Amino acid sequence: MHFDLTDLRLYLHILDTGNITAGASRSHLSLAAASARIRAMEASLGIEFLERGRRGVTPTPAGKALAQHARTLLQQADRMQQDLAEYANGVKGQVRLLCNTTAITEYLPELLADFLRDHPNLDIDLQELPSSRITHALRQGAADLGVVSDAVDTHGLDTLPFRDDPLVLIMPPGHPLAGGEPPNFSDTLQHHYVGLSANSALAVYLEEQALHTGLRMPIRIRADGFDAVMRMVAHGAGLGIVPLAALRRRTADQPLANFALKEPWAQRKLLLCARSFDHLPAYARALLEALRMANQTCSP
Repeated sequence: MHFDLTDLRLYLHILDTGNITAGASRSHLSLAAASARIRAMEASLGIEFLERGRRGVTPTPAGKALAQHARTLLQQADRMQQDLAEYANGVKGQVRLLCNTTAITEYLPELLADFLRDHPNLDIDLQELPSSRITHALRQGAADLGVVSDAVDTHGLDTLPFRDDPLVLIMPPGHPLAGGEPPNFSDTLQHHYVGLSANSALAVYLEEQALHTGLRMPIRIRADGFDAVMRMVAHGAGLGIVPLAALRRRTADQPLANFALKEPWAQRKLLLCARSFDHLPAYARALLEALRMANQTCSP
C-alpha cells in the first residue's frame, strides 16, 4: 500500500464534492492526474474505493473505511505541522472552517482578515454549507470549526454563542403586503420572491421551511448575495428574506418596507461549534479564541 497525503486529501475532496472532476479541481490537480492517483490507490490493494455513476461517485464500504482513516491521518499531519511550525519558518497550519450563508457574508470577512493578518503562519479553508451539513461534517472529523444556526441539532458537539441572526421579510414600499399587519410566512408564499442562488445555505434553509407549510417558494429570479436581493426587491421584483444584519447596512437609495418574521425558525442565533473545543489543534484553538473574543466585544 503506497498512499501519500496528497492521495488522501484528493480522495476526501472527491467524496466531499461527489465527483472526481470537482475533487481534482479542489486539489489543484488535472482530471487525468486525479483519476490516475485514484486508480493507483485501488490497484495497490485490489479494492475499489469508489462506485462510479452518471451522477457522480459514492464510496464503497472499503471507501468509507478509507475515508475515516484518511481524516484521522490528515488531522494528525496537520497537528504535527502546527507543532513544528515554531521550529521552521514558513511552515503553515490550516484551519478548516465551515459556515452558513449569513456568517460567511455578514459577520466573518473582517474578523477572518484580522486573524490572518495577526497569524501569518496560518491559512483558513473556508466553505459555505447548510448548517445541517456542517454539523455532520464536524461529527465526521471533516472540519475543525463551524458556524451554524441554532435551529439544527448540535447534540454531541461543543458550542458557544456567536451572534443573534434574525431573518426579516423585505418588500418594495408599494407591495400589497406592505400596508397591513406583519404577514405570516405561509401568506407570503402567494407572492413572487427574489431568492438567493440555489446552492446558498440560506436558500436551502428557506425552501425547507416553505415545504414544511406544504408549499414551495415561488422564486421569480435568483440573485447572488444579499445586496443583490435587496436591490432587486427595492426595484419591485418581488419579496425577499435577508438577515437583519444585511438590512441594517443597506444604502439609503434602496427604499424597502420590512417586517420581522414571527416564526420561531426565523429567530435564529448563530453558534460556534466543534467536535471538541478541548481537542482542537493549536491553530484552530487560536481562531476559536479570536471569534469568541470578537463576540464578547459585540455583546451589549
